[in-house]
Amino acid sequence: MILKGVASVLSPAGPRARLSILIFHRVLPRIDPLFPGEPDARRFNDILSWIARWLQVIPLDEAVARLGNNTLPARAAALTFDDGYADNATHALPLLRHHGMTATFFVATSFLDGGRMWNDSIIEAVRVFAGNRLDLSDAGLGSHGLDSIVHRRIAIENLLGRIKYLDPRERHEAVAHVIETARTRLPDDLMMRSDQVLALRKAGMQIGAHTCSHPILACVPDSHALSEITRGKAALESLLGESVGLFAYPNGKPDTDYAARHVAMVRQAGFDAAVSTAPGAAVPGGDVHQLPRFTPWDRSRARYRLRLLANLRSGAGALARGKV
Repeated sequence: MILKGVASVLSPAGPRARLSILIFHRVLPRIDPLFPGEPDARRFNDILSWIARWLQVIPLDEAVARLGNNTLPARAAALTFDDGYADNATHALPLLRHHGMTATFFVATSFLDGGRMWNDSIIEAVRVFAGNRLDLSDAGLGSHGLDSIVHRRIAIENLLGRIKYLDPRERHEAVAHVIETARTRLPDDLMMRSDQVLALRKAGMQIGAHTCSHPILACVPDSHALSEITRGKAALESLLGESVGLFAYPNGKPDTDYAARHVAMVRQAGFDAAVSTAPGAAVPGGDVHQLPRFTPWDRSRARYRLRLLANLRSGAGALARGKV
């Protein structure tokens, strides 16, 4: 197979190896018209089939260790999920087991057992709002036409962009205003229950920390950031009864969402490795507390394959040299 051969050249076994870490969030039961790019179960199955042909998937902790001692196999890859959505357990897990693959699930602990992330509150409020216009101008959030799926998608993207980098208090107030204005009941089953996290672990999956409430670390005081990092780890260790050595930075963009001081906090908290959302492939000698991650968004196998190769060629950039 051409891709297999090219990937083996770009990522050979041993000291010149490169590690592709793929990032996912959700695996939906069916295509969501608001987010058609989010994989449903059928598409996720296709993606895993492609990955099985092209790459060698190994658990993330093993991959990091083997990257450090120059024993990675050719075309090495690891799979990760962020946030802790319930469909990770109900839809992703059966497909991972079918393909004999292990993934790492990074869980934000405050949303377990009935919680909801702020962005999902916005998404679901706009999704089910009964009117054709959602007027939030009194809160400085604009007025949004909602007379079609396309317009609802645009409104969601606009609102998420305006609210994301507010400080936590302002963000909470803005989300509360959207919910109150939409006057709708929001779902409480989007995120995993504690027993589902345990079921993932029992099935051989890995569980990593993703803070408690998913703040953008660069937007909160350092004391708050450190507390989020350490309490998220402690909560998972209490639930699982074992050490949690892997961490994912919320949002994950270096220099924007986290900085060098947050990397130091993650090391201080005792994590063995951490992942960002900087694109590229991890290389030997890179900073294991800033591992890059990436996922092609293409729907066709050919384009997905080409983007995987392009990402593999790019390496890890500044992160490979231990910089933010």
